[in-house]
Amino acid sequence: MLPTKINIAIVDDHQIVIDGITSLLEGNHNIHITATSTSGLQMLEILKDLSADILLTDIAMPLMNGQELAKQVKTQFPNIKILALSMSGQGQIVSSMIEDADIAGYVLKNIGKEELILAIEKIANGGVYFSEEVLNELQHFSSIQKNNENSKLTSREIEIIKLIEKEYSNKDIANQLFISERTVETHRKNIFRKTDTSSVIGLIKYAYEHKLI
Repeated sequence: MLPTKINIAIVDDHQIVIDGITSLLEGNHNIHITATSTSGLQMLEILKDLSADILLTDIAMPLMNGQELAKQVKTQFPNIKILALSMSGQGQIVSSMIEDADIAGYVLKNIGKEELILAIEKIANGGVYFSEEVLNELQHFSSIQKNNENSKLTSREIEIIKLIEKEYSNKDIANQLFISERTVETHRKNIFRKTDTSSVIGLIKYAYEHKLI
């Protein structure tokens, strides 16, 4: 059962976005916008003096981004549920926010009024809501993580991959890590075997796809 009024606080570093969301929601009698801000830091101060059921927050903001704001809100105001709103739903960011801030939802800025209201009402009723595109990105990220675990790359091997990406030679890598060139060669062979690649270009592609660099 929905609360009589769903109190919403909105933070986005672009006032025009806040104005747009406000315009979309102001005709809904179940939703009341209690506060808005273009600053995550300012929103933390505002939340000390008002009641909010849901914080609708942007992700990419200066000074304090949405990830850090969500963590702070979860620590300082654990009863406030967090709905992230962003231009992109990168799996790594979504996963991090679920783990660090226990967010209740994540939607993209390309959604329409009906989906936004659906997300808010579902979260207010104790549920969670993640846009389909966000869920797909999260699944892709989980798959990448699993592949990384399966490849069993060591921290030293990942370190060497990063240096290879910077076009370091075996000698340069050896000097950088204070190991012999022969040891570097052995690491390279193991890296190519574990990543199932046969060239530097293939290895770098693998590294980017699996968020190693």
